[in-house]
Amino acid sequence: MRDTLTVILAGGRGSRLEALTRDRAKPAVPFGGLYRIIDFVLSNCLNSGMRRLMLLTQYKAQSLDRHINLAWRNYFCRELGEFIDVMPPQQRIDDNWYQGTADAVYQNIYAIERAQPKDIVVLAGDHIYKMNYKPMVDFHREMGADITIGALRVSPREATQFGVLQTDQEHRLTGFQEKPDHPIPTPEDPEVCLASMGIYVFNARFLYEQLCDDATREESSHDFGKNIIPAAIDKHRVFAFPFLDENRKSDAYWRDVGTIDAYYEANMDLIGVDPQLNLYDRVWPIRSYQPMLPPPKFVFGSEGSSPRRGEALDSIVCQGAILSGGVVARSVIGSNVRVNSYAHIEDSILFDGVEVGRRSRIRRAIIDKDVHIPEGVEIGYDPVADAQRGFTVSASGLVVIARGEHIEPS
Repeated sequence: MRDTLTVILAGGRGSRLEALTRDRAKPAVPFGGLYRIIDFVLSNCLNSGMRRLMLLTQYKAQSLDRHINLAWRNYFCRELGEFIDVMPPQQRIDDNWYQGTADAVYQNIYAIERAQPKDIVVLAGDHIYKMNYKPMVDFHREMGADITIGALRVSPREATQFGVLQTDQEHRLTGFQEKPDHPIPTPEDPEVCLASMGIYVFNARFLYEQLCDDATREESSHDFGKNIIPAAIDKHRVFAFPFLDENRKSDAYWRDVGTIDAYYEANMDLIGVDPQLNLYDRVWPIRSYQPMLPPPKFVFGSEGSSPRRGEALDSIVCQGAILSGGVVARSVIGSNVRVNSYAHIEDSILFDGVEVGRRSRIRRAIIDKDVHIPEGVEIGYDPVADAQRGFTVSASGLVVIARGEHIEPS
């Protein structure tokens, strides 16, 4: 894989994840207590033997850049030709921000050419999944492909949110629909469509030519899914590669956590007895920054009419957390969280450094870093009252409290 360069698109604004993206890019949003969203694609790269990475950032990149420095720099040795380079917009070609996924790569074409890759893998930095990219690169080369696209099997209902691929028996693309109202299913199964995962392998020279040509088209959105791929299907060798899941479960796991509700459900996937996403896999580990913190602690266990007991049921509790007489159920608790006596938390996600006051009650909420919940406050029990306090309330009733939010005592 040393003649392959990986370009990761990590500049997403994440507007549908507001208020979690007020101060950070979407790939930098915490996930599963210990991780950031970007950690999954980076772990896939490392586990696949891909050690030449360019991370293209744009919006609110400081948090992401800090995380890369803390968690990922030590895995790459520049003297051995390995690197993970964070590439902010440099306006080398024009004065614009990135206009689309293809334009983001085009504006970094000089840095990409200097790496002299044979093939270029383009990945999105904001999806949750496990995949070995090496078989896809091998398939791309065996087929003499110009473009190979990672393909996920989804239902026709789900396919309306994706680019949908049509292929022949050799997996060569014969058609492409971008987020169609009526997606075309596969010939062998009318209940299955092939969806683009936003994972691409390009022949390097071919990609340079297509990007330069697309840049001259004023009517173009400069996007891989909308412009580059549809234009290439008829004249070039474009193939689909079926998603090979490394999650080692009965069903393939791939999640786009682009909305508050999707993000919440993906986190809740982790707390089951047999979680859908396997974070305990030593064969395909997910890496992240591991701060030097003490183990989680659960204190008090008194009995009686008003018991005070620190306990967590069906939950993830990260290092440094203290459950000081409070109860947590079906929740994800980040590092350095403190839950004080008689507090009750259920079906919620608490980011690092959250403090929950005595006798507070929290239900179906996502609380960002370092928020202090005063004593006796209720969150998630009255959506109207939560909205009046300025909290974000999703369509399903989830309450989101942004970082830095000041909460008045009851």
